[in-house]
Parts: sequence; structure tokens; C-alpha cells
Amino acid sequence: MPRGPLVRGWRCRCNSWRVFVLDTVAKGVETELTRFFATARLRATDYGEHYVALWDSLEQASSGGKRVRPALVLAAYAGFGGRDQALVSPVAVSFELLHTAFLIHDDVIDRDLARRGVANIAGRFNDRALAHGAATDQAGVWGTAAAILAGDLALSEAHRALAKLPVDVRTRLRLLDLLDRAVFVSAAGELADVTNSSAKHPLTVAEVIATLENKTAVYSFEAPLQAGAVLAGASAEAIRLLGHYGRLVGVAFQLTDDLLGVFGDPVKTGKSVTADLREGKQTALIAHAGGTQSWSLIAPYLGKIDLSDEEAERAREHLRACGAKAAAEGLAYDHSRLAVETLNPAIIPRDLRASLIELAETAVNRVR
Repeated sequence: MPRGPLVRGWRCRCNSWRVFVLDTVAKGVETELTRFFATARLRATDYGEHYVALWDSLEQASSGGKRVRPALVLAAYAGFGGRDQALVSPVAVSFELLHTAFLIHDDVIDRDLARRGVANIAGRFNDRALAHGAATDQAGVWGTAAAILAGDLALSEAHRALAKLPVDVRTRLRLLDLLDRAVFVSAAGELADVTNSSAKHPLTVAEVIATLENKTAVYSFEAPLQAGAVLAGASAEAIRLLGHYGRLVGVAFQLTDDLLGVFGDPVKTGKSVTADLREGKQTALIAHAGGTQSWSLIAPYLGKIDLSDEEAERAREHLRACGAKAAAEGLAYDHSRLAVETLNPAIIPRDLRASLIELAETAVNRVR
């Protein structure tokens, strides 16, 4: 999948977007998160050791990520002239906690006890229950309950962080509306993702794209960028363009994520390359393959719970041969290119535009 630069004369600097993320977030978001969890843990001591352990687990769940969403909030805010770090940090934290809540609830939906090889909240509380003498079925209830509650707590704080901002009422309501829409649309996307897995036939490419846009692109890219711009007082047209860019680059990112879920290097991605095939996950790869003569060769491997590594490799060979891999890569690149084309240089400030062009390039040229 590496292709040419998305803008003529511009060359990708492989790790510079990650450097940008880390440098930006280091200015306040981590401090804000640490303060929040310290205060919550202190409050939790009034309600018993298990509740303290729940907050410890929630803090762990929120740590270790790339912090892309808060970085986008901060980048848009700074790009339009925002300079008040104390004001923007809670907004950035809000979208990171929203992300944490969705990951936790997603693991509950998928009945997973680990994420990237490490016990998640459900897994930690499942083990905690067993250590306290609970039976296996009771341990499962502990795990599920803890994960649902932790996700709820993170989601609640995401809204509270915006509600407490010392800004005018109009700005606060606009930010809350962005967060509300992100939750509302993402819930629709998550439900579609679950119900799509039971489809008897492959989805169309358009249906796959719609699900990716709703489940991830809106809350991960569109809303954080728009929130930062709103807080900085950007124009309505700039906010609209950032939303359009965010949806497109978010889809490009997820299309690439699905490609890595089948063709990636597990050592680099930290993900299985058979799990999506075993699940029968409806991706652009499958949508394309479903319209080819190779579908009858691929279909038996999808949703096969006991799919072996050898069978998975045969499925990958068929997906390559029928053009599904190339088509999905092209689709990801097209979305990335279109995202860049929305960044009107007369409206989007130069430094912000440069960073967003780089993000679009990185979205489709990555190994993890």
C-alpha cells in the first residue's frame, strides 16, 4: 500500500505525526488525566476497596494510547490561534475519555477479557472475583458489571468536563452538541457493526463505509477537530471543512485498520490476523470479494470459529487474487486524498493544514 504523496511537492515524514501527537499532548492532557483519576480515586475510598480497584482499572484502560483524539482537539485549537492550555486541556481530555468509554464497552460487546494481550477491566475483575472465592459464573458477572460501570463513568466525565468549562453558554452548548452527536452516531455504528456480522450475504462497499464512518470516524476525527476549532472561535466554514476532512480521513484510517487485521504483521500491530476472518467481520475486503467469482472459495473460511492459520493464509491468497486487497487499499487512499482536498488553504491555517495532510498520509501508510 505505500503510494505517492497526497500533495505534489510534499513528502511524508514517517514518524513526525507521532512526534506531533506526543509533543502536543505532553503540554497538559496527561496532567489533566492524572489529576482527574487522583481525585476520583480519593472519592472512591468512601465506597470500598472494589470501587477503588475499579478506578485503578479505569485509569489503566485510559493509559498507553496514541492520544490522537486529544491531539486533534489541541491541533485545531492552536491552528486557529488558541493559546489557553488550561482551557483546551479539559476538552481534549473529554474526547480521550469518550474513546476510553467506547473501547471498554466494545470489549463487553465482544466478550473480550483482554486488549492487546493485557487483561482489560472485565478480565481484571474476573480474576479479582476468582481471587475472592467467587464461582466461575459469578466471576463473569463481576467482570461484565465492572466494565459497564467503568465505561459509564468515563462517559459521564467526558460530558462533565465540557459542562464545567469557563466559556460562554453558546460555546459550551456547541461543544456539548458535538459530543452528543459523537455518542449518538457512534452508538448507531456500533449496533450496525454487530448486526452486520449476522448478514447472510456480504454488505456493499457503501454499507461498509457508512458503518465505519458512524462507528469511528465521527467521534475519533470529526468531532475532536471541530471541538478544538469551536473553542478557538473558528468560522463556520472552517468547522464544516474540518468535519468533512475528519469523516474522510477516519474512514481511510479504519479501512487500513481492517487491512492490517487480515494482512498485517501481528508483531507490529499487536493484533491477530485470523480474528477478523473467524468473526466473519464485514469489511471492504469482504464487500469487494463478494462481487467476484472467487467468493465461493472465500466464503467457507469466513465466520469459521476454528479457522486454522493455514486456512487463514488460503483465504488471504484468494483475497489477493480476486483483487479485494488492492481494491480496499485503493479505497483507503482515495478517502485520504479526498480528505486532503477538503483543506482549503484560504480557510484552514497553513500549519494546521500541513499537520492534517501528514495525518492523512500516515492513515494509509502505516504498519500498526
